Amino acid sequence: MILSPRRTLTLIAIYGLLWGCSQNTPDLNSDSPLSRADGSVPNQLLPINTEILTLKPQPNKDRNAYFGDLHVHTGYSFDAYAFGTIATPYDAYRFAKGQPLQHPAGYEVQLQQPLDFYAVTDHAMFMGVVQAGADTSTVFSNYAVAKPLHNINAPDNYSQMSVISRSQAFATFIPTLLADIVAGRVDTEVTETITKSAWRDAIEAADQHYLPGRFTTFAAYEYTSSTDDRGNLHRNVIFKATDRLPAVPFSRFHSQNPEGLWDWMDGLRNQGIESLAIPHNSNGSNGQMFMLTDWAGDPMDEDYASQRMRNEPIVEVTQVKGTSDTHPALSKNDEWANFEIMPFRVATTLPSVEPGSYVRDAYLRGLKMQETQGANPYKFGLVGASDTHVAANSDDESTFFSKAGLLDGTPENRGSIPASFVNGTLLRWLDPDRLTEVDGKEYIHSSSFETWSASGIAGVWAEENTREAIYDAFRRKETFATSGPRMKVRFFAGYDFDASLINSPTMVETAYERGVTMGADLEASTTGNSPQFIVWAVQDTLAAPLQRLQVIKGYIADGEPQEQVYDVACSDGLTVDPTTHRCPDNGATVDLSDCSISANTGASELKTVWQDPDFKAEQEAFYYVRVLENPTCRWSTWDAIRNGVAPRSDLAKTIQERAWSSPIWYRATPSD
Repeated sequence: MILSPRRTLTLIAIYGLLWGCSQNTPDLNSDSPLSRADGSVPNQLLPINTEILTLKPQPNKDRNAYFGDLHVHTGYSFDAYAFGTIATPYDAYRFAKGQPLQHPAGYEVQLQQPLDFYAVTDHAMFMGVVQAGADTSTVFSNYAVAKPLHNINAPDNYSQMSVISRSQAFATFIPTLLADIVAGRVDTEVTETITKSAWRDAIEAADQHYLPGRFTTFAAYEYTSSTDDRGNLHRNVIFKATDRLPAVPFSRFHSQNPEGLWDWMDGLRNQGIESLAIPHNSNGSNGQMFMLTDWAGDPMDEDYASQRMRNEPIVEVTQVKGTSDTHPALSKNDEWANFEIMPFRVATTLPSVEPGSYVRDAYLRGLKMQETQGANPYKFGLVGASDTHVAANSDDESTFFSKAGLLDGTPENRGSIPASFVNGTLLRWLDPDRLTEVDGKEYIHSSSFETWSASGIAGVWAEENTREAIYDAFRRKETFATSGPRMKVRFFAGYDFDASLINSPTMVETAYERGVTMGADLEASTTGNSPQFIVWAVQDTLAAPLQRLQVIKGYIADGEPQEQVYDVACSDGLTVDPTTHRCPDNGATVDLSDCSISANTGASELKTVWQDPDFKAEQEAFYYVRVLENPTCRWSTWDAIRNGVAPRSDLAKTIQERAWSSPIWYRATPSD
């Protein structure tokens, strides 16, 4: 047996520990006093730390940054299987640990660096049922609704021609099955048995791959509700532990109203089963995710706000289907608001209205409701995710493979390069609506894949990489989101942060002791002092350098919601203009011939102690951090360059990858 260097060092350390206790190494199998944990024996052997034996790192009281994805679909999801995905939850966890995975389009995908945590979140509605329908040996496959699915993922059915039939299967399966259930043509006991089995297997996969201290998994699923006008109201439900779980996940079958989901979660919590839900794609909710009233149209009161925040402490701000931070129509003075915007309701080309669809607007709405109604239902933290439907996270612009399997797994199918003569001819004949003309060339256009994004990642600050520690970070909202790169962001607020603290080796320890961190409330000082903010970000060494560090503030002035973007630290020795609150341009460029970026431009780290120049002690406010990298090529530009064609003129050529912290809420009025 060949030992790894790390294991060898560990064994040497253990041997040294034992040798140091006594020069005469005892026989541990003998009945001598030296082999017993007997306090009367001065030279007793120290007990061996089992954490050392399992290579588990020690907890860090100042907390470590861990990165993961809490939105992952496998072949158990009805849409993923229809898209060609046969990967299992076990495959998904192996991928997250760094192993390669076969994409439905036939190529291999692999992470540049493994993730720290992962959660498979297959759709609760009809979990495993499409897979069962494709398998002609199952009872469900005998139903008429299942016949178009027979052998859909047989090895000889992965051609470009199958994309049309797969799209049709995705569009028609759920409505047809629901109609058949209502009409009594399908026995619900059959579908429920399939779902129970798939859910049990997903839990088993999570438990098999959980390695406390090294890699964390969660039992999880997706609740896929929507409004009647197709506004997206989807949530991912994450369970803290797996020892006791419901036999069937709560789905749209039980209630279309997310408040019903919260009631169910509260009921489980009363039984000792802890969970939280993470809303996503608010950008595609048509203004329904962050409404001003509850489901029934009544004003949101304190009970509603408490229940919502108890069950939904964090929200997904970025993923493949676009970014939900803000929109140019909502943030007219934010030059960086137009970042990876998907303007449609999910799985449609219907426009999604902006108010009520973006998290910054939700934060502002929450402040206003706190002022007028005494309750804020929108005090949530932020995470990122992928929403992959191939079991594999696709968060890198240069290797983007999108998320919908065969439907968008090639540059041609996701509309970044012109349609080939063959495919263009076939589509003009079979499905001309799937073609669009740009720059005199025809591109495949399906569900607006070209507006999708290579995103994202969830970051947490936790003492160790375990379910308990990471879940607790979710609960206290000490979380951040990135559009893909593994940037680290920290954010503290307090009244006793000296400027010199930013370079102190005890900065983090002191910040925890003297202030609050992201996700928390900062109570007003008794003297009305302005708070200081520690703002800190570190570059992902595999990504572009950092360009600027920003604080985004929201507040109510003269009864109206207001926002302000402050640059607080600049790269390359530049300084913030005190009038415009902006860093000068650092001159970073991108060569669009090969996507190379400026050398020796940007920063590996940005940090500062900042005070709000417009602070008013009596004014409630929220603050969160946004950090921007230097510009890099967008995935669509990478696709075009590799295929020897010009990038589309209607798509951004470059982007600025970014990260967002959870907010800190300044409370002018002390909370109860």
